[in-house]
Amino acid sequence: MKKKLLSLLLVTTMAVGMITGCGSGGGKKSASADDENTLTVWAWDQSFNIYAMKEAEKIYQKDHPDFKLNIVETSWDDMQTQLGTIVGAGDYSKLPDICLMQDFAYQKYVTTYPDLYQDITDSGIDFSQFAESKLAASTINGKNYGVPFDNGAEIACYRTDILKQAGYTLDDLTDIDWNKFIEIGKDVYAKTGYSLLSVQAESAGLVNQMLQSAGTYIWTDDEKPEIENNSDVKKCIEIYKELADTHVMNIVNSWDEYIATFTSGKTAGVINGCWIIASIKTAEDLSGKWGITNMPSLPDTPNATNYSNSGGATWAITSNCKNTKLAEDFLAKTFAGSKELYDTILPNSGALSTWLPASESDAYKEPQDFFGGQKIYEDITEYASKVPSVNLGVYFTEADAALATAIANVTGGADINSELKNAQKTLEFNMGN
Repeated sequence: MKKKLLSLLLVTTMAVGMITGCGSGGGKKSASADDENTLTVWAWDQSFNIYAMKEAEKIYQKDHPDFKLNIVETSWDDMQTQLGTIVGAGDYSKLPDICLMQDFAYQKYVTTYPDLYQDITDSGIDFSQFAESKLAASTINGKNYGVPFDNGAEIACYRTDILKQAGYTLDDLTDIDWNKFIEIGKDVYAKTGYSLLSVQAESAGLVNQMLQSAGTYIWTDDEKPEIENNSDVKKCIEIYKELADTHVMNIVNSWDEYIATFTSGKTAGVINGCWIIASIKTAEDLSGKWGITNMPSLPDTPNATNYSNSGGATWAITSNCKNTKLAEDFLAKTFAGSKELYDTILPNSGALSTWLPASESDAYKEPQDFFGGQKIYEDITEYASKVPSVNLGVYFTEADAALATAIANVTGGADINSELKNAQKTLEFNMGN
């Protein structure tokens, strides 16, 4: 099985490399610097993850003036390519000291390459201070392989001015299920011409978020896929189709189109991870016209909640790190121990913490003018604490792709039972079964 996993992941990463080309950090030095006080970090997004890491460096330097970070900007796609090449060659000396990892990929990498990242369970970091659902991504067999970073708690954002035109308030969309959401959405569309949300085509994101809100996904207890006869998956896809058919949800082709639907288009809502706030706020002319609440729950479903998660990343210490104690102490004193860090990055990047003590700071309690004076960061932190934990599995990427195809076909008019059966077969094939 391990050989199958290795082969599959190498094929995937090589394919990504052929499509995306050389990574932004590919020509830079990626191994640890010779200076014993320097750590090399791979991460993506200058305005979010890299910005946060630079601020963490400043905070740690207050008590460790000789400390330095060598940050190599590396996109997620390029990182997968480089990791695939490194493990394929068996030369881990090319790894950085610290590596940012997408949460959904943690299980695959740690399970397939057990020597890639260090077990930091006994590092002294208090992992109980992180949101349980977030921590689950980097916890394998009871051991901790990373320090969680950003909060991907699901939020439902709505244009309060459009809701008012249709005779509704934010409270009418709070603690509701998808049936009620569709009922209100149809009325809002009829009265204003605005849809209540939008999604990007060829994506299973919304369905994944629905499933997690009920504390479930597609894996059985023995890690086998269950799509074909999964009543929860079927219910989610049926809801998705009804949303599209009734114009309550707008489907677009690209990410840029998706953003435009709610910043300059005819969509009055967004349901996604809280990191979407940065995109919402780019439409400065809409300041004061937005409000935030929780997402709809799955109707007639045991364990259904109004809380879920989308996205997020975690810092890992690689096996190539020559100064593990320094890396552990740096992460412990910053991302796992500094309210100052999270207070600094919150207003500038919108990066919310999953380190729970950060929510006790004044910055998280500040009213936000853009959202009508609502204390949104305090609310989102509460949402994060209520997100059900689910097992995304080693083959999450393959499952996500199979579901996305089924969703698109059903929305286009295909028979749902046939598409679920096809998705099951596709996933099993890609798993090497």
